[in-house]
Amino acid sequence: MNEQYPVIEGAEAFFLKGGSTGILLCHGFLGTPQSVRELGEALGKQGYTVSCPRLPGHGTHFKDLEQFSYDDWFRSVEHAYIELRKSCTSVFVIGQSMGGTLSLDLASRHPEIEGIALINPAIDIPQFETYRSRPAHAYITEDAPDIKKADAVEITYGQAPVKAYQQLLGYMDAIRTKLGEVRCPVVFEDHVVPPGNTDYILCNISSDSKQKYELDDSYHIASMDHEAEYIVEMAVRFVKENSTVPVGTIFNVDV
Repeated sequence: MNEQYPVIEGAEAFFLKGGSTGILLCHGFLGTPQSVRELGEALGKQGYTVSCPRLPGHGTHFKDLEQFSYDDWFRSVEHAYIELRKSCTSVFVIGQSMGGTLSLDLASRHPEIEGIALINPAIDIPQFETYRSRPAHAYITEDAPDIKKADAVEITYGQAPVKAYQQLLGYMDAIRTKLGEVRCPVVFEDHVVPPGNTDYILCNISSDSKQKYELDDSYHIASMDHEAEYIVEMAVRFVKENSTVPVGTIFNVDV
């Protein structure tokens, strides 16, 4: 299945070559790599190799989105992870919103992942429940991106297919049953996804190391909000605490 529309300028996937510690970034539902680009560049400056795929149907046109399932979204993330492993001896995953859902799924299937950091992870969103019974061919008018910082501009869609929301709901249902297979996340709380998401994940994962940081001056797209630098600081600390490879070490590893 192919996208029918070109990628919006600025919404492209990106890859930043660094040392042998890799960081995979996963953007959220209706978002694009642009929403985590500054985070990725800041991590790249720290010496990490950073990869951020663009999820299928995202960053082109909302009509593209209804062609794809959550399996397609996961496959794109897993492919990026496998490619990153080819040049990195350790890989951490950072996911925002549905990117957090994808990160949890990836970690449940790949226990060799050194750790995952979740920014406002989505595992249960009650206000979306009404979309389960709506016609899949219908469309929803989207509100402005949920960012507190006044001058932040996110590339996203003004409309979205109900079918895509139904895929998101089904995906969250599936991942709730797999949380026991996940290790090593650090979770940042948010203002739109109910705080219960964070607490539920913390109570159900099997990690021996669980950390929770609250974001007091950010809304849902926290990577573009007032506390973006703090998120970078916490992410770097998490990676350093759980990595055995010095930052900046460069060598190739065959998988």
